[in-house]
Amino acid sequence: MSEELNEQELVDYIASHTGAKPDKIRLVLKHEATFITNAHKGAQDEVDIDSDELVDYVLSRPDIKLDELTVEMILDLEMDYLMEKGLAGYVD
Repeated sequence: MSEELNEQELVDYIASHTGAKPDKIRLVLKHEATFITNAHKGAQDEVDIDSDELVDYVLSRPDIKLDELTVEMILDLEMDYLMEKGLAGYVD
């Protein structure tokens, strides 16, 4: 992968496309990280993350006060940003 993740740049990128407040974006990303970490616990190889399950998990957190569409947009834009930077990609 070519670049390091710049969290502030990522949050600014997402905010510019969604209008969501940076603290709300960081909260979604924090819960996403927890979901992914828990999915990897005990796994032998790669873990397939279901985006619907991820969105449901984030929305189930009591401190998330965003609608489903906004959460999906935040997560989609995060992936777009990571792919543009060469930090992530999809597995066929």
